[in-house]
This record gives sequence, structure tokens and C-alpha cells, in this order.
Amino acid sequence: MLASPEVKSTSRLGLLRRSPSFGYLFFATAGSSFGTYLAAIALTVHVYDETDSGVWVAALLIADFLPIVLIGLLLGPLVDRLSRRWLMIASDLVRFGVFAALPFVEGPTAIVALAGVSGIATGFFLPAANAAIPNLVPEDELVNANSLWATVETLAWMTGPLVAGAMLTVWPPSVPYAVNAVTFLVSAALVARISENRLRSEDSLTRGHWRDVADGLKLVVTARPLRTVLVVWNVALIGSAAVNVAEVVFAKDTLGAGDLGFGALVAASGLGLAFGSFLSAPALGKVGLRRNYVGSLVLMGVGWGGAALSGSIWLAVVFVVGGAAGNGAAIVCNRLLVQRGAPDQYRGRALATIMSSNYAVLGLAMAVAGVLTDAFGARAVWIAAGIVYLIAAFVALGLTRWLPVIVAEEQQAIEASSESAVAALGNGRAESPEPVEAEVGVNGAHEPPLERIATLLEEIEARRAAEARRPS
Repeated sequence: MLASPEVKSTSRLGLLRRSPSFGYLFFATAGSSFGTYLAAIALTVHVYDETDSGVWVAALLIADFLPIVLIGLLLGPLVDRLSRRWLMIASDLVRFGVFAALPFVEGPTAIVALAGVSGIATGFFLPAANAAIPNLVPEDELVNANSLWATVETLAWMTGPLVAGAMLTVWPPSVPYAVNAVTFLVSAALVARISENRLRSEDSLTRGHWRDVADGLKLVVTARPLRTVLVVWNVALIGSAAVNVAEVVFAKDTLGAGDLGFGALVAASGLGLAFGSFLSAPALGKVGLRRNYVGSLVLMGVGWGGAALSGSIWLAVVFVVGGAAGNGAAIVCNRLLVQRGAPDQYRGRALATIMSSNYAVLGLAMAVAGVLTDAFGARAVWIAAGIVYLIAAFVALGLTRWLPVIVAEEQQAIEASSESAVAALGNGRAESPEPVEAEVGVNGAHEPPLERIATLLEEIEARRAAEARRPS
């Protein structure tokens, strides 16, 4: 018996049929994310086997995320100015080339260098893909789209390392590299099936590269939805860094659960993230964005705080599943705030800027967490992480006061805040919640410091271009 149209129209996974372009991007991300996590384990094992050095492993991790930080700060506007379709295809092809070449290189320096090239491509792909999602689905399907997107990423995070571990017991790292290379090639082919006008709804705006960079920074700190994510998630990532760094010590030494216990904690995190991401859509429809966001962060604090106080690994696993479910739901809230809070012409640079800040905070916090874990023990660090998550929830409660509790009024409030911030950019400056003493520009006009720096950089580039055109 055929399903009725009503059943089909309300099916969450049916979105992949209702919006084929989103389906192409969804499956492209599913495959490439699986391959990425598969190859991440292979890269780590490869570098460690060659060097027997934790320093080289750290260098590998830095090479992977540092480009994302730099791209977000310096090149984010390119995500809005260039074709998102070709930017994603080019990123996939670059990553295909990296992992196709890795089996033929020797030495940790070459491996880390290629990982850095892959990080650069990822730094462009992720904000371009996330910025495109609102253009691929109807507004009333955006929550479901982000929920499904986060769920498939989490499932890739769960299965990729497990498959990598099994493969590395039989084959050398070159095999996972080859599999990952193929996933990027498939991803590029799927993205190529999406028309350009489906990935962008409005023409990009530019006032010159450095002014565009300044506009992206100002938009993130002045538009309430974007500022909320910037501040709240950077606080929460301090707790996440502590959890990730101390996790292996907590399982193996504090609870005495060995490698099995460590694997159980990692699996519990993945399971909780998947549940939280998938169930966030119906939760958002019932309680709204503000309550869901704050509640998710509270759940993270209670989850990891309870795990830290647990006396057995299995009790800790239960708490970690709950905490990770809150994490998965909070991630969906973050994406909705940014996607709805930034117009299409500015969405790519806003996402790149926030991602840049997030990765920078995460990297620094991980370094500090390593020192604290050695000094005070893993249990104390996990307790501190739970407290940090609760602080993030309190900050979120304050920063979302402008957001209505009534679900039907959320979108109007987000759009009003976004339009106000963008209108300020159109006047050459951003509105600030607090008065800031203006400085006099070169033409006698009052310009904020960030605008003056951008203007100066544009003038320097113009002079260099003029000098290059002069006949010798």
C-alpha cells in the first residue's frame, strides 16, 4: 500500500527527496566526513609510528585546524564573493589530491605539510556548505535540515575511527588514505549536480577585501544572533577542550577502566551527539530556540559533571550520553542562529569568522587543559568542564533575552536584529550597544578603529597595484 501524501510530507528523511539539491549536499558531506574521520586516525598512527613523538602528533593537529583559524580571520569574505559551488568542488578536489598523494610521501614533515593543505581546503568547504543550506530548503524545513546534517556528521564521527582501527590492523595507512580520497571525489561529483543559483539566493556585496573582512567581524559582534553564538560557544568550547584532553586519563587511570573504558566513553559521546542532533528538531518546535539552547548547555554541564563524580565507568557512560545529547542539540541551535542571523550575502564570512574564533579558543584551551590534567588530575578537570558548561548556559540565558520564548515570534526577532546590523554596515559603520569614542579619519570623517585599519590596508594594496602597473 502506498504511503499517503500527508505521511510523505511530514517524513523527516523525506526532506532528501523533497529537496534533491540538499540531498546531494547531504550525501556528499556524509561520505567525505566518514572518510575524513577514517583518515584522521590513519594520519595520527602514521605520524606517531614514524616519529614516536607526541610533538609531531601535536604538529599534525595544529596543521589541520590552524588554516581554518587564519582563513576565517583573513579570507572569510571569499566564501561570499566566489561561487560556493566551485569553492566546494575545488576544496574536494584539493583534498582528493592530498590523500591520493599521501601514500607516496615519506617523512613526518611532508605528511604534516599535506595535512595543512587539506586543512586549508576544509577551511573553505565548511563555511561554504553551511552557508548554502538555507538556500537549499524551505524556511520551515531549515531546522530539520540542520538536525539531519548534524546527525550524519556525528554518525561519521562514530563510525570512521572504528573502521579505521579495524583497517589499520590489516592494512597500512595508505588504504584509509585511498578510501578517503575516493570519498572526496564522490563528494565533488555530487556537489557538481547542484546548480549555482540553488546555493546562493542573492548577489554578493563587496567594498574591497579588507573592508569585507572588517564588515564580517563587525557583523559578528553586533548582530545579536551571531554575537550570542560567538560568545556562548567559545565559553562552552573551553569545557569541551577539557573533556577531550582529560578523557583518556579519566577512563584509564581515574576509573581504572583501561582501553575498554576509554572506548566506551568515546562511543557514549558519539551516541549522545547523534541522539541530541536528531531529536533537536522536534524539541525546537515545542520549546523554542532560547529554551532549547540554554537547556542543552545545562544538560552538558549536568552530564559531564555527573560523569566526573561517578565511581564506575558504566555510570559515567550514562552521564556522558546525556551530556553529549545536549551538545548535539546545542550545535543545531548554533547553526540556526548563524544561518538565520546573517543574510545570504554575509553568511559565509560570518560562519568563517565564528569558526575561526572557535578553533583558536579550542586549540588554546586544549593546551591549558593538558597542563591542568597533569597538575590536578582528570576528575578535577572534568568537574571544571561541567562548571564551564553551566557558566555557558548562564551566559546564553543573558545573551538571548532579546529572543522571544514564543516559537512563532523567533524568526521575526532574528531577522530584525540581522537587518539592523547590516543596515549599519551599509552606512560604513556598525551600531554598538555601548557608545564608542570615534576617531577622525583621513578625510575628516569619524571612523571606528577597525574601519580605519581596513581603509589603510586597501590604500596600501591600491598603491602597490599602481606601482606594479608603472612602466619600468
